[in-house]
Amino acid sequence: MSLPANPDAIPQAFADAWNARDPDALAALFDEDATFVNVVGLWWHDRSSIREAHAYGLRELFSESTLRVGRRVVKDLAPGVALVQARMRLDGQTAVGGVRQPGVRHTVFSFVARETAAGWRCASAHNTDVVAGAETHVRDAEGRLLDADYRSGRVSS
Repeated sequence: MSLPANPDAIPQAFADAWNARDPDALAALFDEDATFVNVVGLWWHDRSSIREAHAYGLRELFSESTLRVGRRVVKDLAPGVALVQARMRLDGQTAVGGVRQPGVRHTVFSFVARETAAGWRCASAHNTDVVAGAETHVRDAEGRLLDADYRSGRVSS
């Protein structure tokens, strides 16, 4: 797999590896000592653990999913260093428990990337779920994490 020629191409390269169920191609986008934080705060600290986590996820949680890239924004931080943020849409997550057909999820990915002789590679990535109608999360008395909107006073149940 060749690395992206420009930072704007990183989200699509990630989605292409995801949709091909190719954890090796996905991990190859990252530096050897890269970090990755997923939507629930699991934090991996090197390419090998990023690969293993995604191999498991692509096999068990997302085996029939499709990841699509939406809007992308690139901010140059220094020569050869960029922040790349992209909206993503995930369809087809694997059923679990009483949820037979998990719905579509929207996320925002942030990639910190650097230019190498071979192309652009990620030093870090962070994936955040977009929760429509929520401003933050709160914990209830039972310890459940709930979506909350302070303007309306709404808390999910």
